[in-house]
Amino acid sequence: MLSTMQDVPLTVAAILRHAVGVSGDRTVTTAMGDGRYRSTSYRELGEQVGRLANALRGLGITGDDRVGTFMWNNAEHLAVYLAAPSMGAVLHTLNIRLSPEQIAFIANEAEDKVIVVDVSLTALLAPVLPSLETVHTIIVVGDGDLAPLTASGKTVLRYDEVLAGQSPDFDWPELDETSAAAMCYTSGTTGNPKGVVYSHRSTYLHSLSSCTTNVLGVGVGDSVLPIVPMFHANAWGLPYAALMAGADLVMPDRFMDAVSLIDLIETRRPTVAGAVPTIWNDVLHHLEGHPGHDISSLRLVACGGSAVPRSLMEVFEQRYGVRIQQAWGMTETSPVATVAIPVPGVSEELHWALRSSQGRPACGVEVRIVDDEGDPMAHDGKAVGEIEVRGPWVTGSYYLNRDESKFDNGWLRTGDVGCIDPLGYVTLTDRAKDVIKSGGEWISSVELENHLIAHPAVLEASVVGVPDDRWQERPLAVVVLNENAQATPAELREFLAQRVVRWWLPERWTFIDQVPRTSVGKYDKKTIRARHADGGYEVVTLS
Repeated sequence: MLSTMQDVPLTVAAILRHAVGVSGDRTVTTAMGDGRYRSTSYRELGEQVGRLANALRGLGITGDDRVGTFMWNNAEHLAVYLAAPSMGAVLHTLNIRLSPEQIAFIANEAEDKVIVVDVSLTALLAPVLPSLETVHTIIVVGDGDLAPLTASGKTVLRYDEVLAGQSPDFDWPELDETSAAAMCYTSGTTGNPKGVVYSHRSTYLHSLSSCTTNVLGVGVGDSVLPIVPMFHANAWGLPYAALMAGADLVMPDRFMDAVSLIDLIETRRPTVAGAVPTIWNDVLHHLEGHPGHDISSLRLVACGGSAVPRSLMEVFEQRYGVRIQQAWGMTETSPVATVAIPVPGVSEELHWALRSSQGRPACGVEVRIVDDEGDPMAHDGKAVGEIEVRGPWVTGSYYLNRDESKFDNGWLRTGDVGCIDPLGYVTLTDRAKDVIKSGGEWISSVELENHLIAHPAVLEASVVGVPDDRWQERPLAVVVLNENAQATPAELREFLAQRVVRWWLPERWTFIDQVPRTSVGKYDKKTIRARHADGGYEVVTLS
């Protein structure tokens, strides 16, 4: 028996129609630096989106062609978020923090045709352009010199000029909700980054979930501040959720230092924000050193990317009236999978224990732990296994079916290790492949090791993550030199600087006689971490 309900596709275009038609007076405010801001209404944003869609069509974007972005969090980036998927193309956010080689790989594999770039980022993009095989046009947002881009031979246009002659009306096509809406690549912890392709349906459902009180509770009375970059898992879905809810949006652009963010919060009064713990740590340190600021407009801060210290949550709540709510997920889960909202009626200690966990799955997401053979384990809070997830906004494969080993009969193998208690709360205890998570971004210990071993003075090298006050975790390089060879931490760090992005470079170094090994001959990173924690290594720290 079929239902009598209408079959209406769940698409980004539907979010756009609702935001413009129902919440047209709500605003998007973008920081411009020096205490200056510019605002546009949702209705005006809708007109900009229509003009951009017409311009992209005029540049040959048809079907599901990919439109790349190399942008900060601002109104123009939001326009591409809406225009590209709604016209049937695919939004592809390029991570500006990746190496030039990784950016080129991603853009080429995705076959981007047009890239929209902020003028302040042209110096980062320009060296990559000659390597981009399918990109034919660059659209530049903002005033500034275009010469670094035109040298590539690509067509280079200014955003405002491209939109100026276009109609705000666009003939939006009817789209299949299961078709691709956006692409986002992982940070490339092992080998090249891998592509995740979000559907219109998954984006719609993830946004709808974020509007529920069991997740973020984004509503019409909110003003949402997405500090997490829009190139990082679509800013955790916050822009789309705000548009769906009819909430105002406050965009920080490139101004994400503590002073700028505090000023933004005090003057624009957002109620919901999202960022990694490192950001909130910096904000806290500034607040503590410069009393008198008021950030109490924030009713909720979504925090993820790495574990949120209980002490950080307690200080913000007790001193500043701001609730930090931990969430867990990844690019592959759109990204919100679990949220740490404690059940009511529990003791204060259990309340904080649940707040300090990764939380319970949002409705629609299923989570389990499995042993080394892939068999499900008990949710008793004691058994520890690899976390696997599935759901309507969890990817079932990588683009071009790369790394099929990450998928287990319909479940995504997350690479995280932890336990699940009888209430359904997930607690992470380790990482399956020893990747290092620093400030919400992944660092590959294996890649760092491989580069270090390539140095002529190095015999062995192991890299592990160790606690860091600012970034939560940073790499410690444990090095064994060849007999009679010499090398300083500064020399090795400079050697690495020519091979990896700068924020991967270890500050902490130690030289030992032999790297500990497990019974099967692998580097015993658990022992390395334990020895470091016990002060067993003489560590040199570079500034």
